[in-house]
Amino acid sequence: METTQTYKVVTHPVRQTLEELDNSFQEYVAVHLTEKPFPLNFLAIYKAYLHTYNTFFGQCKDLFHSQETLRFLNQSGFDAILTDPIFMCGTILAHHLSLPFVFFMRGFGCNLHFAAPQCPSPPSYIPRLFSFNSDHMTFFQRVENALISLLEHQYCNDYYAEALKLSSEVLQRDVSLMDLVNSAAVWLLRFDFVFEYVRPVMPNMVFIGGINCAKEKPLPKEFEAMVNASGEHGIVVFSLGSMVSEIPMKKAMEIAEGLGTIPQTVFWRYTGKAPPNLPKNVKLVKWLPQNDLLAHPKTRAFITHGGSHGVYEGICNAVPMVLMPLFGDQMDNAKRVESRGAGLTLNILEMTSNDISTALKAVINDKKYKENIQRLSDLHLDRPIHPLDLAVHWVEFVMRHKGAPHLRPAAHDLNWVQYHSLDVIAFLAAVALLSLFISFKCCLCCCRRCFCKKGRTGKPTKAKSH
Repeated sequence: METTQTYKVVTHPVRQTLEELDNSFQEYVAVHLTEKPFPLNFLAIYKAYLHTYNTFFGQCKDLFHSQETLRFLNQSGFDAILTDPIFMCGTILAHHLSLPFVFFMRGFGCNLHFAAPQCPSPPSYIPRLFSFNSDHMTFFQRVENALISLLEHQYCNDYYAEALKLSSEVLQRDVSLMDLVNSAAVWLLRFDFVFEYVRPVMPNMVFIGGINCAKEKPLPKEFEAMVNASGEHGIVVFSLGSMVSEIPMKKAMEIAEGLGTIPQTVFWRYTGKAPPNLPKNVKLVKWLPQNDLLAHPKTRAFITHGGSHGVYEGICNAVPMVLMPLFGDQMDNAKRVESRGAGLTLNILEMTSNDISTALKAVINDKKYKENIQRLSDLHLDRPIHPLDLAVHWVEFVMRHKGAPHLRPAAHDLNWVQYHSLDVIAFLAAVALLSLFISFKCCLCCCRRCFCKKGRTGKPTKAKSH
């Protein structure tokens, strides 16, 4: 990235090499592609999360060891910090520089993006990430959801242990995870309620789902030629994202076999070794203009890993989806699309070539998938301001006003007992019990007086002897 008239790029030295970072992420992806069922590989996935995070977080430690960079940041007179807090470095820096900060993110895996702004999150109808539930849950799904909600904060504390340790050193005070994130001026969240399940939110939360959706551009000539050659059947766009460069050959061959059963031309973004059974209708490309292809009228379906950027491009362009989620929030994103009737989800570890073929034929030939995604697209695009313009407005708002404290609820100043009114409930319960006790004692006293009086009145008098 180079310095332009719009912004200046400043770099600082880091200890890791690019190869080390790539290897760490490839190991992380490989764990998710092992064919062990979820409960058995949970520990391996969790360790991979921690290892990847700690590897990338090493760059944050290097930033705070670079006195030259810190001196530059202190002297530059910034008005605010815009950061994705998933690695927490920008958040620590904002506290260090005493600057208001704006979060730009999809969300934390442990519901922290709703807990920190003090949003009510009843587990009865708000599914937790990694639960793969919708907002209409069965009894046992609600049990599962409640258990996840009890454990999620501990998961986040473990995940961000290194960040908490560094922040305590930098800020020279004990810092909790909630301390780091709950003072964000504005939360720019990359989803909206066309896609996300409806839930209570706070006024400093701004929803910018579809911010990455751009107006389509003409296709490059080589792609335009292949799209035109697809004839009346049209095309299918297939991409598992830029972070997954290749998959095991056995799985690649199954996918190729499934893709060969449809008449559409398939553009498959894939940088690995080509499977030997690659059918004629499948074009392997190392890069493709995804949004421009999805916007083309000949596009019939979109095979995606379920990342939020890809999902919103599918929604913006009204293309039904076949989702093959791999990790992170992708499974939950896929569940949301499927629950809206706009696509089908496949388990990439268990799916067969027949599963791929059946799912693709369904979303292409069954009109309900196209109708449902078209409805989502119409709702999403019917807005007074583009998400990018909305995000720009709120960032500039924070810069102009040095934060947004007027949007901060008083709940931040209450402890857990006060927030849930447990002290009020205890006081009212004590008053009620005391009232009952006094009433009981009064009744008991009245009864004794009445019975004693009757007893004295009914006692026979002795006759006087003469």
